[in-house]
Amino acid sequence: MKRNPLNKGVFTNNSAEVGPVTPEMVQARARELALIAGREPAAFTPADYERAQRELSGGSDLDRQDAILEALPETKRWDPVPGSEGHQAREAPSEDEDEEGRSETEQLVDEGAEEAERDRMLQAARLAKKEK
Repeated sequence: MKRNPLNKGVFTNNSAEVGPVTPEMVQARARELALIAGREPAAFTPADYERAQRELSGGSDLDRQDAILEALPETKRWDPVPGSEGHQAREAPSEDEDEEGRSETEQLVDEGAEEAERDRMLQAARLAKKEK
């Protein structure tokens, strides 16, 4: 069913006017909302009924609290404590970084360089021993 913008609260179906919204239509939509939410259609909640009533009467699809939040400017929506300045949170270390802030790649390069240095020292010691 589509809403006719000229007759708020009156529905049309394939351009044929169905008439004003009835309590039966609201209950049917409330059952649909309950089913969509994964509940038994017969066990629709008062919130389902109110939302169905808003939808069918051309009201806002948002509940009252959401409508209040939507009316606020975006910069105010996420202010948990109005008026608080907050503080910069300490940056959590990444899983890929060590205590010194080196990435895994940097750690592997350093380990490789240390291992290469040990190998060179060992080879130099062996050569020195052979020459004696």
